[in-house]
Amino acid sequence: MAATSETRARFAGKRVLISGGTSGIGRAAAVAFAAEGASVVIAGRNRTQGLEVVAEMDRKGAGVNGQHHFLPCDLFESGAADALVRDAAARLGGLDIAFNNAGYQEPRKALAEQPDEVFDRVFAVNTRALFQAMKAELAVMLPQEASAGGCVIVNNASVSGVRNPNPGFALYSASKAAALSLTRAAAMEYAARGVRINAISPGRIVTPMMMNSGVADPETIAQSLPIRRMGQPEEVADTLLWLASEAASFVVGQNICVDGGFLAA
Repeated sequence: MAATSETRARFAGKRVLISGGTSGIGRAAAVAFAAEGASVVIAGRNRTQGLEVVAEMDRKGAGVNGQHHFLPCDLFESGAADALVRDAAARLGGLDIAFNNAGYQEPRKALAEQPDEVFDRVFAVNTRALFQAMKAELAVMLPQEASAGGCVIVNNASVSGVRNPNPGFALYSASKAAALSLTRAAAMEYAARGVRINAISPGRIVTPMMMNSGVADPETIAQSLPIRRMGQPEEVADTLLWLASEAASFVVGQNICVDGGFLAA
């Protein structure tokens, strides 16, 4: 949906952190927030892609006074999530919205064939880093809540955390189920303190992770969905921006599925 002069100011003055912001859903979210006035820090492992996204945010956000930055980060590394949040908050002068989007999916193999080191990487990125990022984000957000008018954390989970749609990705599915549980628990603990926490669960979205998963060709995937097409990253970003906005101010501890009817089928 094209932004109007009214919607462009929806996130004016808001400070946003997006992990995994160099491609796919993270990139779409970063550009959408920037276009509506936010100052955005994105993080990821690919510096070239990161700087391309910053340039795109600068173009889309021209005239709405946002500042945009890329921070290199590998969330598998110990302490990376905490350092990322602190660095982003320092650059932006605080933090109003965090989209914990980065994730890792194992090479497709049956459970008994997965080595321990793959388990470690999947859970380090999808669960441990999420836990550490949320701790750091809450440490920034809670003291500023009174003056900021409330803060928002959205965790990118997956429909795989609700129902594993494909053999060969048991670890990814388990880690995303853990992410959903962390989201619900934290939401109950911090809603009364001014931090609203929810999750978003994409289904079959055209992203590098999805297209490189080896599940099936795009047309077969599309025909398996009630809507008969795959989703686009921008459609997830649209839902995310609503969830992060005042329009969703009474939505707490929920998992919003953007899946073309996959879980309803």
